[in-house]
Amino acid sequence: MLNKTRKVMFSSKSDEWGTPQSFFDKLNKRFKFTLDPCATHENHKCNKYYTKEDDGLSKSWKGETVFVNPPYGDIKRWVKKCYDEYFLGETMVVVLIPARTDTKYWHEYIMEAASEIQLVKGRLKFENGENKQNSAPFPSAVVVFGGLRWGPGPRVASMER
Repeated sequence: MLNKTRKVMFSSKSDEWGTPQSFFDKLNKRFKFTLDPCATHENHKCNKYYTKEDDGLSKSWKGETVFVNPPYGDIKRWVKKCYDEYFLGETMVVVLIPARTDTKYWHEYIMEAASEIQLVKGRLKFENGENKQNSAPFPSAVVVFGGLRWGPGPRVASMER
Protein backbone atom coordinates (compact mmCIF):
# COMPACT_ATOMS: atom_id res chain seq x y z
CA MET A 1 0.00 0.00 0.00
CA LEU A 2 1.32 3.43 -0.86
CA ASN A 3 2.29 5.65 2.09
CA LYS A 4 -0.09 8.37 0.89
CA THR A 5 -3.01 5.91 0.85
CA ARG A 6 -2.04 4.50 4.25
CA LYS A 7 -2.07 8.02 5.77
CA VAL A 8 -5.62 8.59 4.57
CA MET A 9 -6.91 5.19 5.70
CA PHE A 10 -5.24 5.30 9.10
CA SER A 11 -5.36 9.03 9.80
CA SER A 12 -5.35 8.99 13.60
CA LYS A 13 -2.48 9.16 16.06
CA SER A 14 -4.39 6.67 18.20
CA ASP A 15 -5.77 3.23 17.39
CA GLU A 16 -8.40 3.58 20.11
CA TRP A 17 -11.73 4.53 18.56
CA GLY A 18 -14.36 4.86 21.29
CA THR A 19 -17.77 3.55 20.26
CA PRO A 20 -20.46 6.25 19.96
CA GLN A 21 -22.82 5.73 22.92
CA SER A 22 -26.04 5.89 20.87
CA PHE A 23 -24.71 3.24 18.47
CA PHE A 24 -23.68 0.98 21.36
CA ASP A 25 -27.09 1.46 23.00
CA LYS A 26 -28.85 0.12 19.87
CA LEU A 27 -26.68 -2.99 19.92
CA ASN A 28 -26.92 -3.42 23.67
CA LYS A 29 -30.72 -3.31 23.52
CA ARG A 30 -30.61 -6.42 21.34
CA PHE A 31 -27.67 -8.33 22.83
CA LYS A 32 -27.48 -7.20 26.50
CA PHE A 33 -23.69 -7.20 26.74
CA THR A 34 -21.87 -8.34 29.87
CA LEU A 35 -18.21 -7.78 28.91
CA ASP A 36 -16.16 -5.11 27.11
CA PRO A 37 -12.63 -6.56 26.74
CA CYS A 38 -11.18 -3.60 24.78
CA ALA A 39 -11.87 -0.66 27.05
CA THR A 40 -10.29 2.14 28.97
CA HIS A 41 -11.47 3.30 32.38
CA GLU A 42 -13.02 6.30 30.60
CA ASN A 43 -14.80 4.62 27.68
CA HIS A 44 -15.92 1.18 28.92
CA LYS A 45 -19.40 0.15 27.84
CA CYS A 46 -20.08 -2.66 30.34
CA ASN A 47 -19.69 -2.98 34.08
CA LYS A 48 -17.21 -5.80 33.47
CA TYR A 49 -14.37 -4.64 31.25
CA TYR A 50 -10.67 -5.11 30.56
CA THR A 51 -8.16 -2.38 29.81
CA LYS A 52 -4.97 -2.66 27.78
CA GLU A 53 -3.14 -3.38 31.03
CA ASP A 54 -5.58 -6.22 31.87
CA ASP A 55 -4.99 -7.73 28.40
CA GLY A 56 -8.42 -8.93 27.28
CA LEU A 57 -6.76 -11.19 24.71
CA SER A 58 -5.33 -13.34 27.51
CA LYS A 59 -8.61 -13.66 29.47
CA SER A 60 -11.41 -16.19 29.09
CA TRP A 61 -14.72 -14.76 27.87
CA LYS A 62 -16.65 -17.96 28.56
CA GLY A 63 -20.31 -17.44 29.40
CA GLU A 64 -20.27 -13.75 28.49
CA THR A 65 -22.07 -11.72 25.85
CA VAL A 66 -19.13 -9.70 24.60
CA PHE A 67 -18.95 -6.35 22.84
CA VAL A 68 -15.61 -5.88 21.08
CA ASN A 69 -14.41 -2.63 19.53
CA PRO A 70 -10.74 -3.60 19.21
CA PRO A 71 -7.68 -1.39 18.92
CA TYR A 72 -7.57 -1.00 15.17
CA GLY A 73 -3.82 -1.52 14.98
CA ASP A 74 -4.27 -5.15 16.04
CA ILE A 75 -7.59 -6.21 14.53
CA LYS A 76 -6.50 -9.61 13.22
CA ARG A 77 -5.57 -10.91 16.69
CA TRP A 78 -8.83 -9.60 18.17
CA VAL A 79 -10.97 -11.12 15.40
CA LYS A 80 -9.18 -14.44 15.91
CA LYS A 81 -9.88 -14.20 19.67
CA CYS A 82 -13.60 -13.58 18.91
CA TYR A 83 -13.60 -16.62 16.62
CA ASP A 84 -11.80 -18.80 19.18
CA GLU A 85 -14.04 -17.77 22.09
CA TYR A 86 -17.15 -18.47 20.03
CA PHE A 87 -15.92 -21.97 19.17
CA LEU A 88 -15.08 -22.71 22.82
CA GLY A 89 -18.84 -22.39 23.39
CA GLU A 90 -21.20 -20.52 25.71
CA THR A 91 -20.03 -17.16 24.40
CA MET A 92 -21.66 -14.71 22.02
CA VAL A 93 -19.34 -12.09 20.56
CA VAL A 94 -20.31 -8.93 18.68
CA VAL A 95 -17.41 -7.05 17.14
CA LEU A 96 -17.34 -3.56 15.61
CA ILE A 97 -14.57 -3.33 13.02
CA PRO A 98 -13.69 -1.67 9.74
CA ALA A 99 -15.44 -3.43 6.83
CA ARG A 100 -12.23 -4.65 5.23
CA THR A 101 -13.63 -7.52 3.22
CA ASP A 102 -10.44 -7.87 1.22
CA THR A 103 -8.33 -8.98 4.20
CA LYS A 104 -7.23 -12.51 4.91
CA TYR A 105 -8.62 -12.43 8.48
CA TRP A 106 -12.06 -11.43 7.15
CA HIS A 107 -12.22 -14.59 5.06
CA GLU A 108 -10.48 -16.92 7.55
CA TYR A 109 -12.54 -16.01 10.61
CA ILE A 110 -15.57 -13.90 9.75
CA MET A 111 -16.82 -15.65 6.62
CA GLU A 112 -15.98 -19.00 8.20
CA ALA A 113 -17.87 -18.59 11.48
CA ALA A 114 -19.91 -15.39 11.78
CA SER A 115 -23.65 -15.85 11.96
CA GLU A 116 -24.36 -12.27 10.93
CA ILE A 117 -22.66 -9.24 9.39
CA GLN A 118 -24.31 -5.82 9.60
CA LEU A 119 -22.75 -3.26 7.26
CA VAL A 120 -23.11 0.20 8.80
CA LYS A 121 -24.63 2.86 6.54
CA GLY A 122 -22.41 5.94 6.45
CA ARG A 123 -19.38 6.58 8.64
CA LEU A 124 -19.50 6.29 12.41
CA LYS A 125 -18.30 9.25 14.47
CA PHE A 126 -15.90 7.77 17.00
CA GLU A 127 -14.25 9.33 20.02
CA ASN A 128 -10.51 8.76 19.99
CA GLY A 129 -9.18 10.97 22.74
CA GLU A 130 -7.68 13.69 20.59
CA ASN A 131 -11.00 14.77 19.07
CA LYS A 132 -14.44 14.28 20.58
CA GLN A 133 -16.18 13.38 17.33
CA ASN A 134 -14.06 11.98 14.55
CA SER A 135 -15.65 10.45 11.45
CA ALA A 136 -14.00 7.14 10.73
CA PRO A 137 -11.81 7.11 7.61
CA PHE A 138 -13.32 3.71 6.75
CA PRO A 139 -16.70 1.93 6.54
CA SER A 140 -17.68 -0.16 9.57
CA ALA A 141 -19.27 -3.54 10.12
CA VAL A 142 -20.81 -5.27 13.10
CA VAL A 143 -19.95 -8.97 13.08
CA VAL A 144 -21.85 -11.45 15.26
CA PHE A 145 -20.28 -14.73 16.35
CA GLY A 146 -23.14 -16.72 17.86
CA GLY A 147 -26.76 -17.43 17.10
CA LEU A 148 -28.06 -19.15 14.00
CA ARG A 149 -26.10 -19.29 10.77
CA TRP A 150 -28.12 -18.84 7.61
CA GLY A 151 -26.57 -21.62 5.58
CA PRO A 152 -22.99 -21.86 4.37
CA GLY A 153 -22.22 -18.21 5.13
CA PRO A 154 -23.33 -15.42 7.44
CA ARG A 155 -26.50 -13.41 7.03
CA VAL A 156 -25.48 -10.03 5.62
CA ALA A 157 -27.59 -6.90 6.03
CA SER A 158 -27.18 -3.16 6.52
CA MET A 159 -27.91 -1.13 9.63
CA GLU A 160 -28.37 2.51 10.50
CA ARG A 161 -25.79 4.40 12.54
